[in-house]
Amino acid sequence: MHDTSAGADIARFLRRLQWGLVAITVLWLVALLGPILTPFVLAALLGWLGDPLVDRLERAGRSRPVAVTLVFILMVMLLVLVVLILVPMVERQVVTLIDALPQYRDWFMETALPWVEKRTGIEITSWLDPQRLIELVRSHWTQAGGVAATLFGYLSSSGFAFLAWIANIVLLPILTFYFLRDWDLLVERVAAMVPRDHIDTVTRLARESDEVLGAFLRGQFIVMLALGAIYAIGLSAVGLNLGLLIGIVAGLISFVPYLGATTGVVLAVLAALVQAQGFDLQLLVLVGVVFTVGQLIESYILTPRIVGDRIGLHPVAVIFAIMAGGQLFGFVGMLIALPVAAVGNVLLRFAHERYTHSRLYAGDGPKIVLEGQRTPAGIVLEDDVGNAGNGRAEPDDRDRGA
Repeated sequence: MHDTSAGADIARFLRRLQWGLVAITVLWLVALLGPILTPFVLAALLGWLGDPLVDRLERAGRSRPVAVTLVFILMVMLLVLVVLILVPMVERQVVTLIDALPQYRDWFMETALPWVEKRTGIEITSWLDPQRLIELVRSHWTQAGGVAATLFGYLSSSGFAFLAWIANIVLLPILTFYFLRDWDLLVERVAAMVPRDHIDTVTRLARESDEVLGAFLRGQFIVMLALGAIYAIGLSAVGLNLGLLIGIVAGLISFVPYLGATTGVVLAVLAALVQAQGFDLQLLVLVGVVFTVGQLIESYILTPRIVGDRIGLHPVAVIFAIMAGGQLFGFVGMLIALPVAAVGNVLLRFAHERYTHSRLYAGDGPKIVLEGQRTPAGIVLEDDVGNAGNGRAEPDDRDRGA
């Protein structure tokens, strides 16, 4: 009997070792093939996002090819609409920012730095003097030459990078169409590879992961667009010249709670100070009102109704996932960071559930705690004391399950 148990433990360990080696191999391949995986990852995400609409059209009586074609045309039309409307507006905002750069430089050198020096007693302006900077470059000419050589070397190879980006842009719609068309087939083939004794657990985890990813990618994307529109329209309406650009930036990074609003407030306040060439209380108050209204709409309307509470990703986890993905796998890592983090959160909840129903957590049996006696942790639970007073111990649900 003991030999049989030991053999089962060894077999279980070997299976886990095999899965660990498979995971390591997959991560190694992702890191190795990162430069060419970008269009495939983006196309897979777009295919996954569009598949529910394709399925809905199929249930309405349309064939799969027709439904895929309609959804694909809708995606292309939305992209073209964004390009035709948003890009010219952003371009005008960038031109406005470039024209205002001398004002920002003068405000920074003549107002902001003297104020900081007066409050801190640290001399900063002298270090930013152009003559001093020229002397600093001359004294480190060799290092500067090495940096320049590296920069020119990068620029000489940037033509190939540009061609690669063009190829990715051309491939993206083609790959998206194929992912949309064959998404259900891909899911069936992956499900067919799952061991039959684990199919129920894997199906449950896949369903929960799909709900979490849907809540985040679909819901949060809508929230980002809505916040960007609220901030951009509001800041432009109150008279901020760069309101559209600042609003779009704040909306795009609002997937991290409070980061978008904080960044937008800082940028908007700086833009208002430079635009007014001083302290314009009315403009600053209106900027604060815009971001306050945006946060209230997000907290009480957008997030509860669109995203819900199914994500469970802490803002710190979101920031760490993006930074870790970018550090390990580059741009592809940043693309898959949040989906991987969401799925990992589902797996952690499942592991916690298994642990709380295990004998390791519940123990071997009920413990009798006499009245006035303390547990090893120094705590006496009221229920245990009551049970002890009756001379018996009532096992809880975990003990019964154990």
